[in-house]
Parts: sequence; C-alpha cells; structure tokens
Amino acid sequence: MSTTGASADPLAALGSLPGVADSVESVRKYVDRVYGHRIMRRRSNEITSEAALRGARGSAALAGADWALEEVRRRTDFSGDDEARMVGAALRLTAEAGQLLSIWRQSPLRVLARLHLVAAAGGGDDIGRPRLAGETVDEPLIELPLPDADEVAGRLDGLARLIIDGGSAPALVKAAVVHGEILALRPFRSHNGLVARAAERIVLVGSGLDPKSICPAEVGHAELGRAAYRAALDGYVSGTPEGMSAWITHCGKAVELGARESTAVCEALQRGAA
Repeated sequence: MSTTGASADPLAALGSLPGVADSVESVRKYVDRVYGHRIMRRRSNEITSEAALRGARGSAALAGADWALEEVRRRTDFSGDDEARMVGAALRLTAEAGQLLSIWRQSPLRVLARLHLVAAAGGGDDIGRPRLAGETVDEPLIELPLPDADEVAGRLDGLARLIIDGGSAPALVKAAVVHGEILALRPFRSHNGLVARAAERIVLVGSGLDPKSICPAEVGHAELGRAAYRAALDGYVSGTPEGMSAWITHCGKAVELGARESTAVCEALQRGAA
C-alpha cells in the first residue's frame, strides 16, 4: 500500500471496506470478553506473561520454527540450530515490544530498527538498518516480488508519517496495515516476519484496544496457518478493495483467536488447572 502523497488520513477509508466494520466490531467483543473475565481483576500479570510466551511461539511457528508450547517454556538455551535461534528471536522481540510504545508514537522507524537489532542479535553490520540496493533478503515464507531499496525507503517514510499523525482509523486497520506493509516491503535482510508481527502487537497495545497485551494475534496467525497467511498477504499487496479487506479481516480473526486463547488461560486459572 503506497502512502506517498496520501491524504491526511488515508487509512480511515479502509474501515468502510466490505466486512471490515464487522471485523472491527467482532474483535472488540472478543477483546472485551477476556478483559471482563474475573481472573483479570487479580491475575492480569500472569495472563500478560502467558500471552507473551504463546505469542512468541506463534510468531516463530510462522517463521518455520514450529515448536510445542511446552518446549518453548522448558528451554533456556536458544543458541543452537536455526530453529532455536528463531524461537529465541521471537521471545526477545515479545519482551522488547512492550518497552517501545512511547518511542513508537514519535519515531516508528527507530522502533523498527530496534526490533530488527533485537531479532538479529549477533548478526553482521546489516542489522538494525533497512537493506541497501542490491542486498538480498532471507524470508522464506514470503515469496512476493521484492521492492527495491528506494521504494522501501519512500514507503517506510510514508508509513511513519501515518503512524505519527494518528488518525481516526480503527486500531485493527492500523495494525493490519503496519503488519502488511512491513511484510510487503521486507525492509531488512532477515527476520521481517518477526518484526512485522511485533509491530502489529505494538499498535494493538498502544492504540488502547489491547493495553495489557493479552490478545496475541501471533497465536491466531499461526492457528490460521501459513497458507492462509500468505494468501491474505497477497490480497494486501494487490491493493484492491477486496484484497485489503481480506487482509484486514484475516488480521481481525487472528486477534480474535488470540483473545480466545487468553480466555481459555483465564478459565484454566479459575479452575486451578494452570
């Protein structure tokens, strides 16, 4: 989605696309349900911690490291093979995202750079900066044509302006656009999917939709599956009303599934089973 030269609030119109308003309303109901659970009144920190763990597991699964939740919970060393490093990166990003909310509102590009630095810790001199002309990208899940470095720079600047300016678009729409744009651009040489999903989380939390970060969309994206994820992203990249609607509603379903996951955790805590 090109934002260069866009109007003051180009995202607001996306809220009126077919199916989007219904998705926004449905997401709100799922989120309200988990926030209204009696367990949240006294054990919300536990729900937030569990949501972070499950969200990191889901994001890593989409990146090709599909570990069982208990394996993620058990492990302490994530420096082994590629899958272990991917899970470790997802866990670091989830922990880092909550500390960047205030910076995000003022300098989203700085936050994206920080997220990549955290994800690709120990990498080369290309970490924490957008890729340069001629540099390749290691992102096996996403097989879309790769925009060149100049287009990436222009669209990132446009995205940053939209974030800083705010606007009246629903939180779900903003989060979906941030997520989709980073995936479409793949501005870094690696870990773009992890960064995109962490940025989606930041928007959902910072917008006030999910202030305690207990509705991990990453869980829902993983549950919906990699094929559906790629198909929905194809819709975003197409830029058509139908494609944009499909991507936003896909992201909405992911948030709903994340909220449902945390509701189940609340129920388990209430029963004394977790």
